[in-house]
Amino acid sequence: MSTTGEPRRPDVTTVELVGGVEALGVELHEHDERWAGTYLEHRRRIQHALAAVDVDVEHIGSTSVPGLAAKPIIDVVVVVDDITAEEDYLDALLAAGYELRVREPRHRLVRTPARDVHVHVYGRGDPAIDEYLLLRDHLRSDAEDRALYESTKRALLSERWDDTNAYADAKTEVIDAIKARARAARGR
Repeated sequence: MSTTGEPRRPDVTTVELVGGVEALGVELHEHDERWAGTYLEHRRRIQHALAAVDVDVEHIGSTSVPGLAAKPIIDVVVVVDDITAEEDYLDALLAAGYELRVREPRHRLVRTPARDVHVHVYGRGDPAIDEYLLLRDHLRSDAEDRALYESTKRALLSERWDDTNAYADAKTEVIDAIKARARAARGR
């Protein structure tokens, strides 16, 4: 970021989906304790690649919630100072073996060639980060909402999805309701 705290340049204004739309061909797996280890391996890989950059790295998504069935895709959020300064992080992540999948306003997504680890990059202070952590932390502590979320995912995955983004969008109503309960429980 500049000395004024502003991004170095305007962010992208469109969604670039590298490789186009992809059908969702993954099923839910019971929680696997190895997912935490896979996250830690990628956390080290990311921190090594971005050693010259001030970053925060967190395990998010269903694989970060013990007891929750999930698609076996590890989701990681990486927080950088300036999402528009791709030269600070993107080349290093690509050199570390990740591939660019999505470039959109306020968000970049890189993933492993095997598509089993998704790394979501956001600028520091982006509200999406708090939303991910709110959902993760609530699902870790609330068995009822964890069961609701899992049953919703199971029902949705019984359908055919030609676009992984459409599957994600279909969960939004339930996720929003869970996050509203999480905020209420935290007194927000």
